[in-house]
Amino acid sequence: MKTVLILGANSDVAKEAMAIYLNMGFQVIAASRNLAALEEFIAARRLPSDSVTLCTFDATAVGTHPAFYASLPAKPHIVLYAAGFQVTNEEALLDWEGTRRMIDTHYAGAVSILNLVAMDKDNDHLERIVGLSSLSGVRGRKSNFVYGSTKAAFTTYLAGLRQYLFSRRVAVNAVVAGYIHSKMTAHLDLPTSLLMEPAFIARKVAGAGRRFVIVPGFKWKVIYQVLRLLPEALVAKLP
Repeated sequence: MKTVLILGANSDVAKEAMAIYLNMGFQVIAASRNLAALEEFIAARRLPSDSVTLCTFDATAVGTHPAFYASLPAKPHIVLYAAGFQVTNEEALLDWEGTRRMIDTHYAGAVSILNLVAMDKDNDHLERIVGLSSLSGVRGRKSNFVYGSTKAAFTTYLAGLRQYLFSRRVAVNAVVAGYIHSKMTAHLDLPTSLLMEPAFIARKVAGAGRRFVIVPGFKWKVIYQVLRLLPEALVAKLP
């Protein structure tokens, strides 16, 4: 039976992905700082708890990552990195702690643990690494460039990791998502017409193929292409 390791498993997308993987017959290792919330989710959704192992994991505590990875009950076939944290751009500019936590969560912590996964040559059945990134990292915009820069760095890391693992036939995907209706964005003023549900994103995660960048939602596919191609003078006029 195949095993999925979900890092940052208490995010709304990660919990929905866990439910999907369990329904597909996977064993799931759900790693998070808040195990009680995961237990509540498993009970509320009546998921098969005997197929889930809960582990404490803090993305920002990089010094604990080697011991965490070594203690896993099974080597994963699939790894999903879904840890997230966000403050507004103004908060990030005024408070270094918010900026540092975003950097530690989206980039430093991700690189720390995924390096361990990638360099574990004893895990000869590793098939896929999926990272939950963001369209905020496609172009720097004045409204969210601090958060966006951490996601841009993560996407770039995943792109290089994909090339590095190509010879081992390990797929690497970046799910570059737009606005998600989740607890992380609840404090933000976002257009409801563009909000996507976590379950929708989770289905894209679980159904990832060989394509590197996965942009869920037709509207967001259009926005992604526009952002990539828009001249800098016009990008400067965006919010």
